[in-house]
Amino acid sequence: MNDLTRQSERLIEEGRILRDDNRAGGRHRREGSIGEGSASLKLKHWKKKLIQLAIGTLGVFAAVSIAAAILNGIGFWGVIITGLVLVLLYSGVLSQKIKVPKRSDINKGDVRQMVSRTELWLEHQRPALPPPAVKVVEDMGVQLDALGKQLETVDQNHPAAREVRKLVGEHLPEMIDSYQRIPDHLRREARGGKTPDEQITASLGKISKEIDSVTRQLADGALDELAVKDRFLEYRYGDGETAPIIDRPEGTD
Repeated sequence: MNDLTRQSERLIEEGRILRDDNRAGGRHRREGSIGEGSASLKLKHWKKKLIQLAIGTLGVFAAVSIAAAILNGIGFWGVIITGLVLVLLYSGVLSQKIKVPKRSDINKGDVRQMVSRTELWLEHQRPALPPPAVKVVEDMGVQLDALGKQLETVDQNHPAAREVRKLVGEHLPEMIDSYQRIPDHLRREARGGKTPDEQITASLGKISKEIDSVTRQLADGALDELAVKDRFLEYRYGDGETAPIIDRPEGTD
């Protein structure tokens, strides 16, 4: 029972840390969350766990109380069984991990929820990215937070919202997916003067600048001046300096 108490206390404390981190603007971002959006999703997940534990614990003790009243006590084996049930309950709930959005699910729901899901998805792509690209992704969390706040006042059907959805919900994850499909041993081989590692870092940097530009225009109320699609197409097919969408090397699976 002491173990169960410690587990419960740890769960509550971690929930408080996530809550405080979310309120403080994500000071512990580098330890996990890259932004407030993903931290908020994690906090909801921990709250769900706490509710499940509370309901489950009350249910167990209610059942034990009824059994004790009917049987005039539950005896030694009743206590053992109750303890085992609680252990199973806590183990099952605590083992539940937050569901990372699938690539195909990122661009669903309203546009602000899409931004939060993109943050959570990006966090889990960091192990597969080169260190310089990881730094860009972590800094991008702050930008996505700011973009999400600006999108609160934008109609979901406005062209600006649709273009942001394409930029953040489609092109950004597509870029990372393209990089991850390249075999690891080829990611440091130069193609066209740059390695895939250098390409993904530079490309993410351009997307980061675009997110910042869009956020500033939204803050200025310049919805009709947004030209995300045109600028992104220029990045993708334009100056030739960097290719944001990385093609797979020929002959690879």
